[in-house]
Amino acid sequence: MSDSDSPKKKYCYVLRLYPAYYESSGWTDEARETVLRHFHYLKDLAEKGTLVLAGRTVNEPMSGKDFGIAILETFSREEAQSIMDNDPSILGKVMYAEFFDFSLALMRK
Repeated sequence: MSDSDSPKKKYCYVLRLYPAYYESSGWTDEARETVLRHFHYLKDLAEKGTLVLAGRTVNEPMSGKDFGIAILETFSREEAQSIMDNDPSILGKVMYAEFFDFSLALMRK
């Protein structure tokens, strides 16, 4: 059985800002550009059918309780982990992430 014959599985990663970015005064042009690349990265994954959903909590100022989430559907854990590891927000050190296997229990039609 090839990877393309196996059922896809769901994974997610939870993103958190580094504390320097909790307040808007801590944002640099470079950090803003990094988050824009992050958005386009996720948008591309959604268009390819890999990203199920992405979003974040909305508070001002942000704190350590705030987070973003990206839910992925891939053929392997390694593929999903690689997607997280290559997220521009992680590579650019604006956010850090924690990876999880994920089970989608309910979703509206």
